[in-house]
Amino acid sequence: MKGGIGQLMKQAQQMQADMQKAQEEIASLEVSGESGGGMVKVVANGRQQVLTIVIEKDVVDPNDVEMLQDLVLAAVNDALGKSQEMVASEMGKLTGGMNIPGLF
Repeated sequence: MKGGIGQLMKQAQQMQADMQKAQEEIASLEVSGESGGGMVKVVANGRQQVLTIVIEKDVVDPNDVEMLQDLVLAAVNDALGKSQEMVASEMGKLTGGMNIPGLF
């Protein structure tokens, strides 16, 4: 019986190491979101951090700041949504599709 528990502990430690490695790899992946037909582009990583925002000059209108704010917000939400989907997909590969709360 002791051997079974020892083997189980070894497997749990290996799975934990694999999860840590996967989380690090996922964090370095990048996705992009956009709005306004590509006039505003946002890049985010696997940690749901916004890395870059690019705004085309043509969309900047000092008389319509609200439209630009809406476009930026939409592009950020698009990028973060894609980042969350990517993280879920990558972690699903590792966990065999099991949804384990708090993994990432």
